[in-house]
Amino acid sequence: MRSDLYAVILAGGGGSRFWPASRRAKPKQFLSLSGDLPLLATTRARLQALVPDERVLVVAGQSQADLVRQTLPDLPPENLLLEPAGRNTLPAVALAAAEVARRDPAALQAVLPADHVISPEGEYLASVEAGANLAAQGRLVTFGIEPTFPATGYGYIERGSPLGTFGDYEAFEVDAFHEKPDLDRATEYLATGRFLWNSGMFLWSTQAISAALERHAAKTWELLRDARGPDLAQAYDRVESLPVDVGVLEQASERAVIPVAYSWSDVGTWRALSEVAPHVKGNVLTGGGSLWAIDARDNVVWAEKGSLTALIGVKDLVVVRSGNAVLVCPRSRSEEVKELVTELPEEWL
Repeated sequence: MRSDLYAVILAGGGGSRFWPASRRAKPKQFLSLSGDLPLLATTRARLQALVPDERVLVVAGQSQADLVRQTLPDLPPENLLLEPAGRNTLPAVALAAAEVARRDPAALQAVLPADHVISPEGEYLASVEAGANLAAQGRLVTFGIEPTFPATGYGYIERGSPLGTFGDYEAFEVDAFHEKPDLDRATEYLATGRFLWNSGMFLWSTQAISAALERHAAKTWELLRDARGPDLAQAYDRVESLPVDVGVLEQASERAVIPVAYSWSDVGTWRALSEVAPHVKGNVLTGGGSLWAIDARDNVVWAEKGSLTALIGVKDLVVVRSGNAVLVCPRSRSEEVKELVTELPEEWL
């Protein structure tokens, strides 16, 4: 247990790629996709050995307050930071940084998305410990995943000169952040050995992130640094809607990256469940329901508790029944669910 470390869990996303199981009333981070616990609860549980409940902050949308409390009943009420509107990760990071600065200006902050699946836990905790030791030197630390294939769905981090070894992990300067590439560019990245997937996980000192926000996102920091209560809604009407990578890290000079090789997934699409969810008779099954399959394989099935999905003679499909909606599509086109959601009438969202 570290006495200087806060965990900031970003839990405000909409999870539209997991429709119809993920909807506005219960987004992806509150679903059990890879095991028995919702993703948010799993994220909190991974940090149990390092960070006590009183130093865990959760940033979520106002409409998600009850869901967070149900999912994390031990979270102190004052540790739930509610955003009046979704504005990407830059305002969420600034809101949390301001809160930690009020409590302990000398603290470190691990900033973590609520919906990632990571194993084994021991290696993950060792990387966080390494990141904390590096962040204590004033660095804005990112965690880069060693790529296993030329992914086009992730941003990339180009590592630079070595900064030394921290525990079992080497650290490097960051030469550049790169947006999601096409396949040819991703293949080039992989061949160089210098590029890492951008995990969206960060670790920094409160002093370092506060200074970086003031330098590179001055308007957002000025609006949110002291905004509380009714003033927060007015501030959110004016803040920049940007990822923290773009708003701060791409411009900062004191950034660093720690490459990690443990199993990691941001579970970005239904197809991605093949890597993290239980397999039943050659198919993926999540959601708590049952599956009956005859001559069917390599399908991803979401079946709600108390329901049965039956498959005959099909393969490589996504089959989801949730509430009053059904989704069926090829696994290879599961990325298009997000586009589908933009076209649906409000009553189905």
